[in-house]
Amino acid sequence: MASCGFEGFEKRLELVFELPARGGGGEVARHGLRLLPAEALREVLDAAQCAVVSAAGNAAADAYVLSESSMFVYPGRVVLKTCGTTPLLRAVPALLRAAAELRLRLRSCRYSRGEYLFPEAQPFPHADFADEVAYLDAALPRELLRFRRSAVMPSSSSPGASHRWHVYSASSSSDADGAARLTVEVCMTELDRGVAARFYQRPGDGRTSHAIGDEMTAASGIGGVVDEDDRRSLVCAYAFAPCGYSMNALDGARYATVHVTPEDGHSYASYECATDDAAAALAAIRRAVAAFRPATVSVSISHTSGAASSLCTPVAEALEPLGLACQCRAAEDFPGAGTVTYQTFTAPATMHEHDN
Repeated sequence: MASCGFEGFEKRLELVFELPARGGGGEVARHGLRLLPAEALREVLDAAQCAVVSAAGNAAADAYVLSESSMFVYPGRVVLKTCGTTPLLRAVPALLRAAAELRLRLRSCRYSRGEYLFPEAQPFPHADFADEVAYLDAALPRELLRFRRSAVMPSSSSPGASHRWHVYSASSSSDADGAARLTVEVCMTELDRGVAARFYQRPGDGRTSHAIGDEMTAASGIGGVVDEDDRRSLVCAYAFAPCGYSMNALDGARYATVHVTPEDGHSYASYECATDDAAAALAAIRRAVAAFRPATVSVSISHTSGAASSLCTPVAEALEPLGLACQCRAAEDFPGAGTVTYQTFTAPATMHEHDN
């Protein structure tokens, strides 16, 4: 718990490993990181000061709802996302040790986060981006530092930018790994109060956290955020006491995750998805923002191939009918990770006051 309130803005870490060739790699070639024993995953999460509260999986991946956000484990990729005052980057050494037991070699690392609501409450190395960069430089194999870049978007010289996106990328190759993929991260603050109220548990509700979470999913319309036909997706929702909500969804190799911190004064919600379908990503961004009706929104899109910057205008056009105006935009190229774009949007104060 932060000193002034709960920190909703997440830290996100993605590590990609090279799998052995299918011919001689046996089970590791087919299942990779999904073979990690429960004790190894517990060691990773203990380092980040969080724990598994719910788990689900399909043929492509395992999805874990955590006490602070989510983790997705694929054969050659792990995505770990934590909120609050969790020291996420301290999990990196434990992850590398666990992967080494399977003889998997790290290919790339990407770390991203927004602008904290309560930066003074963050533990080392997270209070300062320079410390985070230095920590990763020291923790990662030296061969990854050949193609390494960090950036704050937009730059400090950009006038009027009140929100910033922090990105670190390191890779053993200048080429992005795997097939073309979009990773979308949407951060929303000052949620509509009526919407935020749906993420509080009723006093004395004796149902399970999963049952209450399912009710919150239905009442808020979040199920449709994941997919307009969410019957295709494996959805796992979890309600926290006395308030708060997390949800993971898997649709084949695609994933989506939603997290809500509804407390008045620092309400926050996030939506993230990984997909190969740009049109679906744009539709999901619009549905997420429409569901929460925030006063401020930031959207980051990482594109492993092609120009993510070409999506800036479509994102702005998707959010304009919701009364949100683009305040700033930035795009940066990261060797081995592709292009990252970042945009911020705000609603007119009168509109948000009326909705509340």
